[in-house]
Amino acid sequence: MSPEITNYIGYGASFFVVLSFVLKDIKKIRIVNLIGCILFVIYGVYSDYLWPIIIPNAILCVIQAYHLLKKD
Repeated sequence: MSPEITNYIGYGASFFVVLSFVLKDIKKIRIVNLIGCILFVIYGVYSDYLWPIIIPNAILCVIQAYHLLKKD
């Protein structure tokens, strides 16, 4: 993947994570944050495996997915 596209993925990830702090509905927050975390994982992989970005965001993806899928 070209470095330019990789940068756009990183910017998109940042946008979604920041947007998740603006929202009030917890389900929307988790969905938007999950999208941002997924994009950060993709960004980390295509930026020569930036593990400090990949690991925490992958963990957050699992946490967000768990909370979205669990039955109340």
